[in-house]
Amino acid sequence: MRPEGGAASVAWRLSGTYLESCNCEAICPCRQIDGVLGGRSTYGICEGALSWQVVEGHSGETDLSGLSVVVVDRYDDDEEGSPWTWMLYLDERADDKQRHVLEAIWTGRLEGDQLENFPWAWKASNLVGVQPAQIEIDHTRRRWFRVRDAVSVRISGAYEGQETVTCVIPGHHQRGEEVVAEELKVDAGPLSFEFRGNCGYAADFEYRAKPY
Repeated sequence: MRPEGGAASVAWRLSGTYLESCNCEAICPCRQIDGVLGGRSTYGICEGALSWQVVEGHSGETDLSGLSVVVVDRYDDDEEGSPWTWMLYLDERADDKQRHVLEAIWTGRLEGDQLENFPWAWKASNLVGVQPAQIEIDHTRRRWFRVRDAVSVRISGAYEGQETVTCVIPGHHQRGEEVVAEELKVDAGPLSFEFRGNCGYAADFEYRAKPY
């Protein structure tokens, strides 16, 4: 669900790398596979962790480069509207102004094309909390990320199939790669789960204000 009172007047742009893992089997059936739109999650209930490394970014004169964001989530395909229950972690290195902007973008209060990519922003969803956190990310080589005492995701390797796979969150216009997780572990209050050998996805991302 798009929050009321979103601001469209601020020029902002973020680009960088994205990595996620959820409890679905690879290839995650929620993705677009060889141009065919996805459907229900493997087990009907999806639980996952998503990460973004901002390589370059700004909102007005506020520099957002080098900061990280993590979301953990759960939704039930059989619940009406499949609303997301989610927690937002923001890089503890960000100052108050940077955290305010990141929160506004990820919750959808700051309008932009990310509203087309974030299901929790266009659905009636339950935000459990927003928390500054120590976030560590390596999207380039070993492919892992963690939030201290709350989230750990490690990728074991690429999915071996030849299908073309895209994901709505970085955007279907972005070519990405299906991967397999060695570990997905979350301990975040009401969101607590652990899986191995499940799916993951890696891609670049770019979000921006409209118009920009």
